[in-house]
Amino acid sequence: MQRQTELKNWLEKVYPNRAFELSFAAADADFRRYFRAAFSDGGTVVCMDAPPDKMSVAPYLKVQKLFDMINVPQVLHVDETLGFMVLNDLGNTTFLAAMQQADNEPADKALLLEAIDELVVLQKNSRPGQLPEYSREVMLREINLFPEWFVAKELGKTLNFKQSGWWNQTVETLLPPLLAQPQVYVHRDYIVRNLMLAEGRPGVLDFQDALYGPVSYDLVSLLRDAFIEWEEEFVLDLVIRYWEKARAASLPVPEQFDEFYRWFEWMGVQRHLKVAGIFARLYYRDGKGKYRPEIPRFLNYLRRTSRRYHDLAPLYALLVDLVGDEELETGFTF
Repeated sequence: MQRQTELKNWLEKVYPNRAFELSFAAADADFRRYFRAAFSDGGTVVCMDAPPDKMSVAPYLKVQKLFDMINVPQVLHVDETLGFMVLNDLGNTTFLAAMQQADNEPADKALLLEAIDELVVLQKNSRPGQLPEYSREVMLREINLFPEWFVAKELGKTLNFKQSGWWNQTVETLLPPLLAQPQVYVHRDYIVRNLMLAEGRPGVLDFQDALYGPVSYDLVSLLRDAFIEWEEEFVLDLVIRYWEKARAASLPVPEQFDEFYRWFEWMGVQRHLKVAGIFARLYYRDGKGKYRPEIPRFLNYLRRTSRRYHDLAPLYALLVDLVGDEELETGFTF
């Protein structure tokens, strides 16, 4: 409550002649929280609270300027010392909420095609040297969250000699082709929870951790999501749609779709290993349990993909050894 009171006091100085009501809007997996200020004259703004002892708003401000070709929130006021920011309001309906309300694939596909169009615009405007690279060190640090947090904490296990061999084979097989993909701006969490129904074009949120990395990354985030899942045929059709649009926009994707689909699937393996570890860490380290029930979805993604590629057989063997080969229900814990 102290931070909320401080935010309210700061807003009263920013808007000295406008009465407003402040209400909670959303919270991120990290320490950021968002509030909506509703003014007596009918206008609204969104206020970000980023505690300065926990994080800096500087990365957000940098990427916000860099991503101005897409519909990101505009920064109206900021105090970097206090960790407060006022943003224009892109509404309160996420793509995920809209999909859950509509509950039909044609509506989902229409929204996902909008998201793909926006992604192509972002990638088309990418420039090297503007963002940190999605390096081998970053990718390795991310996938090591799987043994460090999912295996060790969620399963309560330590990889034995045989399992460690499978893991090391997986790492050495997986990372080189991912690092060889052409690089573009990578939002890094381009999911339907971070896309807003907004007038004209989707609103894009939570972009502050962006990097310069593999062209397939954000598409994997979008179509192999943590909180909603589609049939393989549905996903395949949308990957084809993206690939066609990317080719038309002269983005650096392969001429042959099957090669791009392999890029997409292998990139997914890296992301899914990372997210399974992050969701376990959020629960065991940070006490945030709402993400934990979604871990089985990522294990299912991982097993399906690793089963399809001979080179990923060590990962499939490891997963079966750890959690079996049956499809897991979302919401299941170990």
